[in-house]
Amino acid sequence: MARKGILTTGPTDTSNTPRRRAPDPAPPRGAVGALQSSLTKLQENAVQDIAAHLIDDAGIEDRLAIDPDAQAQLKESLQTYGQQVPVLVRPNADKPGRYEIVYGRRRLAALRDLGQPVKAMVRNLDDEALVLAQGQENTARQDLSFIEKASFAAQLQQADYDRQTIAAALSIDLPMVSRLLKVGTEFPLEFLRRIGSAPGIGRDRWTALVKLFTDDPTGRRRAYEFSNSAEFATLDSDARFDKVFSLAANKRRPADKSAAAKPRTLRSADGTAIADIRSTRRGVTLNIPARDGFDAWIAEHAETLISDLHDRWQKERSED
Repeated sequence: MARKGILTTGPTDTSNTPRRRAPDPAPPRGAVGALQSSLTKLQENAVQDIAAHLIDDAGIEDRLAIDPDAQAQLKESLQTYGQQVPVLVRPNADKPGRYEIVYGRRRLAALRDLGQPVKAMVRNLDDEALVLAQGQENTARQDLSFIEKASFAAQLQQADYDRQTIAAALSIDLPMVSRLLKVGTEFPLEFLRRIGSAPGIGRDRWTALVKLFTDDPTGRRRAYEFSNSAEFATLDSDARFDKVFSLAANKRRPADKSAAAKPRTLRSADGTAIADIRSTRRGVTLNIPARDGFDAWIAEHAETLISDLHDRWQKERSED
């Protein structure tokens, strides 16, 4: 399927793409056209009070979760000082009298909870203009985490927007788009919602998690399963990532009792400790303390001693 974007000039296959709005008819020319254009601009810049229940979700999901504490603070601020910054909406083409949110989702949710009308600017935007406005407004605030940007980019690509449009929406260059998509396309959106924004986790650790999931599907499955647990939900977002990373990194091999065993002390006939021996999955380690010269003597005769012991072992084994 051809990618769509604001720079596309050829025809595109829209069978699986989001609803597209028909272009507005050409405006009248001359004095009438100029007056209509001026009135339209005034209307778009005017702030209107709209009932919160008349505004529906739209566009791409840019936030993976809303922090309850931050949302409570926002509600308190709105209740005390009122809404100072308007949200942006567009008319809902399928439901006359209703609107779709472009940006300002947190403010909309808080005002809806408070039962207050929403101060909003209303603009007629097509789908590309909507995601551009949504992405650029979030970029200007600089409060989206790395994984939220990566998820936003991945959702845009899944919705069949081309990379040039994704770059414009996030105000980034094409190489950065590739880096975001390398991470954002590797995780199901529902899994990322459960982790949340993880504001303290940057690109390097998310990239490392992608590699862990790729190298160890078992670790990935453990992480997905734990993300559905009640314990997981009690952690903050960064801690959720850390737990997922830990589960993915730990291959959980069967416990090796010999590897966990403490060193065994070897003693002389009179009970004096002369060496420590440790047997692990990788082999046997003999440690002789450097104190009375015995260690140096063993090092000098080690080849003969080991050879004699090996011959003895082979002889005993052949007799069994």
